[in-house]
Amino acid sequence: MDAKLLSRVDLNLLVALQRLLEEESVTKAAERLFITQPAMSKTLQRLRETFNDPLFVRCGRGLSPTPRAIELKKQLPAVLAAIATMMLKEEFDPLTFEGEIFIMAAEFIAVQVMPALTQKLVKEAPLMTIRLVGEDSNTKVSGLEKGDLDFAIEIARPYTEDYHETSLGSFTPAVWMNTGHPLAEKRQLKLNEMLNYPFVQYALLRSPSGDTAQQTRFDSQLKEKGLKRKKAMVTDQLMTALNVLRVTDCLMMGTMHDLKSDGATYGIVRKAYPKELDFDSSVPIVLVQHSRSVKSAAHDWIKQKIIEVVCPLLTAK
Repeated sequence: MDAKLLSRVDLNLLVALQRLLEEESVTKAAERLFITQPAMSKTLQRLRETFNDPLFVRCGRGLSPTPRAIELKKQLPAVLAAIATMMLKEEFDPLTFEGEIFIMAAEFIAVQVMPALTQKLVKEAPLMTIRLVGEDSNTKVSGLEKGDLDFAIEIARPYTEDYHETSLGSFTPAVWMNTGHPLAEKRQLKLNEMLNYPFVQYALLRSPSGDTAQQTRFDSQLKEKGLKRKKAMVTDQLMTALNVLRVTDCLMMGTMHDLKSDGATYGIVRKAYPKELDFDSSVPIVLVQHSRSVKSAAHDWIKQKIIEVVCPLLTAK
């Protein structure tokens, strides 16, 4: 492709040339373009300079195309049609779309959201594939920006203007334990009772700062009170964490409605946070995408499907 040559071409000139070829008259072509005859004559002169050819010669009251113009007449309709197609808004048909959508989500979110989303997509977009990747703060930003990721479903945080977030609802914090745990029958947990037991921490193994042991809001509040919890295990594998809870007296900080889709409880009891903890009553969850994909019809469609699936799950009581 000769970029220098293309830079000389004005799209308006090509439209004007098409009208001249159809009418073989400066006056009639001007009328169809809603411009004056002198303006049309100047346009014809520019066309001659652009193509280095007279293009038309006088013939009676009209114009007669040159051999170069006759060749352009054969090529121009397809060129203009292709440009018009490029300018049309992208249409999206989920039934025929064949491609992949990359979504990043922490497992504690994905394990509840993805079954319902996949069930919907199998029916409405049978050729679409969801590529689900685990949460990784080190690659999330660059992935969304470069197009390696399409969406991230995560706990809300501050974002720059390059990112668009859509609220999906919120999780209610809870303390998790197995059904046979000594605290399972307690109506209201007390902080000092909780700290008698070790904890499993479900989190990224390495934080964006490079720390291997992430400090949560719970850890920060304990530190303010001069307290500390014992962490028996820190893992980014949710199913592993749940299995540890089943066979030990460990506790885990989670949310009230996780893993309860379709009645599944995974043998976990959920208790409200102790009143001694000054925690927010909810954890906001958002859908994040880069501004590069906001106008995409395919992305807009899948975004609406995610909202349809996730919002009822997060607002369920």
